[in-house]
Amino acid sequence: MLEYCKIILSKVSFDKILFEKELGKAIQNLKNDDLNVFRQWCYEQFGDLYLTILNQNFDTIIGSL
Repeated sequence: MLEYCKIILSKVSFDKILFEKELGKAIQNLKNDDLNVFRQWCYEQFGDLYLTILNQNFDTIIGSL
């Protein structure tokens, strides 16, 4: 599932709205271990482009990890 989420985000990264939608889905579907790896990957890949979106989406789940 982790690799699938990475592929999807890479494919929709051209569109801010699609990116945020798919990021939310990925966060809901991944388990804690994969979620930590996914979070790090997202910031490495898209931190320059979508930092605000990443912060908003990952900040909501930090407390639950």
